[in-house]
Amino acid sequence: MIDWKGTVRIGSTDLLVPRIGLGTASLGNFLEPMTDVEAIAVIRRALEAGIRYIDTAPLYGHGLAEQRVGHAIVGLSRSELVVSTKVGRLLREGAPRDESQYHLGEPFYRDVPSAGPVWDFSENGIRTSVAESELRVGVDRFDILHLHDPDEHFTEASTTGYKALDAIRREGSVTAIGAGMNRTPVQAELVRHCDLDVVLVAGRYTLLDQSAMDDLLPACVERGVSVVIGGVFNSGVLVEPSAGARFDYVPASAEVLERARLLQQVCRRHGVSLAAAALQFPLAHPRVCSVLLGPRSIAELETSLGLLEVDIPPTLWRDLIEEGLLRDDVPIPE
Repeated sequence: MIDWKGTVRIGSTDLLVPRIGLGTASLGNFLEPMTDVEAIAVIRRALEAGIRYIDTAPLYGHGLAEQRVGHAIVGLSRSELVVSTKVGRLLREGAPRDESQYHLGEPFYRDVPSAGPVWDFSENGIRTSVAESELRVGVDRFDILHLHDPDEHFTEASTTGYKALDAIRREGSVTAIGAGMNRTPVQAELVRHCDLDVVLVAGRYTLLDQSAMDDLLPACVERGVSVVIGGVFNSGVLVEPSAGARFDYVPASAEVLERARLLQQVCRRHGVSLAAAALQFPLAHPRVCSVLLGPRSIAELETSLGLLEVDIPPTLWRDLIEEGLLRDDVPIPE
């Protein structure tokens, strides 16, 4: 059983982050719209349940997620919370269409404000982004700031972007800095070339995909960088691998569905749900400090919290390795 209300130190900083946090991409109308009331209710229920770490970003709902977080945390002491956001995109009216945020002609974020994201990893752009996020969330500082998705912008992110975050850290206006991404090669290079405290990686250290062990996690071990894991269900296929289930935001291929079903079969032999194993697996890695839940409803939140209470026998993990469904070098829960 996971002691999910415990905390772990971020890198060599004084910041302690809870083992379980709340990701807010879904609460920014990702794939499906929701009302402010519905989103704020999810955040407040998470807070009532004891979750004290919230991650957000300007991109999530083009400002909606940050605003909803701000409404939800009104009245709470800032010292009770760890709040992270991201930099690298400014929200501007008339912004050109960002093709990376569309699939089959449909935007990932639905029914959002008209101001769109514009890439900007300049020093001024980073500081402007932080100031605008502070206004949307209603805080005077963040605990963690991440460079957001700089896959195609490594040079700018690793120079002017990093320099700006490092300066903000040295000024004492943020405690930890890092990079939030869902692809690891560039993220690993940022860890090697910049003095980061933490990274947030989505979907690349899961029961289905442990590719972060090829580059990112070894770099974090070498540099003493902490790791936050998002996307533990790989967009849903590790909750229920049925036809139409998503993997990396789009319908899963037949190959992915088959592998997920094999994982599910082993879990069932041990009387454990696939989702419980998926949620608890990443926390065994020594550099992983926290896992983010990404519910879009109170019901999903309650289900995830219940999965953290499931006792998983060590033999389940060993069987997954022996059957070639997990890498044989992965740290496993005990």
